[in-house]
Amino acid sequence: MKRTQILLVEDEKDIVELVQYNLERDGFSVVSAPNGEEAINILERESPDLILLDLMLPGMDGLETCRLIKQNPKSQNIPIIILTAKSEESDVVVGLQLGADDYVTKPFSPKVLNARIRAVLRRLSEKPSAKDLRRFDNLTIDLIKHKIAYKGKTISFTAIEFNILEFLSRYPGRVFSRDQIMDGVWKEGKFIVDRAVDVHIRGLRKKLERAANFIETVRGVGYRFKDVESFDE
Repeated sequence: MKRTQILLVEDEKDIVELVQYNLERDGFSVVSAPNGEEAINILERESPDLILLDLMLPGMDGLETCRLIKQNPKSQNIPIIILTAKSEESDVVVGLQLGADDYVTKPFSPKVLNARIRAVLRRLSEKPSAKDLRRFDNLTIDLIKHKIAYKGKTISFTAIEFNILEFLSRYPGRVFSRDQIMDGVWKEGKFIVDRAVDVHIRGLRKKLERAANFIETVRGVGYRFKDVESFDE
């Protein structure tokens, strides 16, 4: 059975050894890169299941590396967890805007990191118990294939963006606060920066383009999915 492969992009040797040891002990396969350029080269040859990406890298930094990964059709759907020693919220927010799925702040517990990895991979592989296909006018959400299409054209989303849209569309017309969206989408009870939901909502709207009006802002409360008549195939 093929082991789940993790690409670790980290220049600190001690961290590489620690993370690699714990991941391999937990059943993962690990390939590492000391900088962003080498990570991009590896992604031309291999397709890992998930990328652990440090932000503080020599040469091309982690944010630029993340941007290039998400721009490449070959690697854009690979989930990314950011590793950062910075406490500034802005770095996390930019990473999320670029398409990262999650983040872990250094120093971190190897057990917590492994749990975060499994949580992201689980969100990607879960098959929701709801009906398999939701349609709202020209917007289609396929819960089994994890695909969203508008007027028949598939739109690429990160795992978190998909889960937020799935969660909101499950209850059309109902308003959810940011805390309720966090509880509904991030089920691991982890700390989320206050602006994370807003960042992902902006990303969703940008990618949905003309269908962006399906996500409505209720000032002073939160967000809701537009209450339109829906049906299942």
